[in-house]
Parts: sequence; structure tokens; C-alpha cells
Amino acid sequence: MVTIIDYGIGNLRSIEKAFEAVGGEVLRTDRADDLVRAERLVLPGVGAFGACADEIRHRDLEGPILDAVARGTPLLGVCVGMQLLFDESEEMGVHRGLGVLPGRVVRFSPNGDGPRLKIPHMGWNVAVPRHTAPLLDGLGDDAYFYFVHSYHAAPARPADILATTSYGVDFPAMVHHENVYGVQFHPEKSQRNGLRILKNFAELSPSNKTSLQRSAGPQ
Repeated sequence: MVTIIDYGIGNLRSIEKAFEAVGGEVLRTDRADDLVRAERLVLPGVGAFGACADEIRHRDLEGPILDAVARGTPLLGVCVGMQLLFDESEEMGVHRGLGVLPGRVVRFSPNGDGPRLKIPHMGWNVAVPRHTAPLLDGLGDDAYFYFVHSYHAAPARPADILATTSYGVDFPAMVHHENVYGVQFHPEKSQRNGLRILKNFAELSPSNKTSLQRSAGPQ
């Protein structure tokens, strides 16, 4: 069972359908007790970081999410859902994230050594693995995914970067620490490779969960 956290913002129906397409049993919910019982959690998100974080807290879902992660429940953050895993974001001011992974979310700089970048970063790009993890099973070293974002994660621990993509700079396309995963791209829009990511997550065994201690994010 894959439990999708419904906090009123995000690509909920499309990612729900994508999990169903790979044979996953899906529950979409905003009930705290459902998060407590979840075998696997998915945190989606689109739009502004601050609005997403505020809505999670308004619905009293932050505590259940953090408790589930601390118990070792596998969690997948998607797009802004991945960004929310970090301590804070600089998008339209400084906003506090969930603090599951140490680091910040920063804006792409349009200026660099090469051509001026178009912001947002939009379209297909390759994700280059940094190390192995179950989420990458069945994917090659040149798998393409669909991105739409103006901000990217800057993890404090380089080891948390599972795969990188180049857009002016090398940024984290995927992150992983113990039972926590995140993807900056939209797997539900990334055709075969994206569906493979979702299938791999849906097949993670809860019996092999490991425990992740909460990181101390800014208060």
C-alpha cells in the first residue's frame, strides 16, 4: 500500500494514477491516523514552497509525517515534496521545511560561465546516479526525466545526493538517506523511467525499514 499525503496542494490524481498503472495499491488521505499506519508515504507538491509548508502545518500533518519517518516508514518526496524535506527554502522569503534532511532550497542563478539560463528549468534532462539504491533498480546511467522548477536543493550532506542533473550547475535530481527518498522531477510525467521509479518505491519492503533520526532544522 502506498499512502499519498493529501494536503490540498499537488499533482495528486496524476501521481495516484501513475502508481495504479504500475500495480500499486493507493490510498490518498489527509488523516493523521492513516499516516501513522502507512507502509509507504508519498509527499507530492507543486507551486510555492511556503504555501505547501503552511498547508501541511495548518492540517496538523507535520508531526505525523516526522513520526512516520522516525519509525522508518519509507517516504518519497516529489518535486516541491522533495524540497520540503530540507530545513528551509529561500523561495519568496525564508520558509521552514520539515527538516528531515539537512540543507536548503535555493534558486537557480541565470548567470554563469555559459549562456544565460532560462528559469524555470523545464523539460527533459538526464539524471546521473552518484551511488546505488533500490529506487534506481532497472534504470541505466542515462535515464531521462521531466523537470519543471526554478529552485533546487542544496543538501548539507553530499552523501544524500543520489543522482544529479546539469542545468548551469550540477544539482540534485534525486536524494536518499536511509528510508527517505526525493525526486526533483515529475515521475508521473516521465514515461517509462518515471513509472519504473514509482514501481521501485511501491515494492520497497516495509519489513526492511531502517530508522532515521530527525535532523535539527531551524526553528
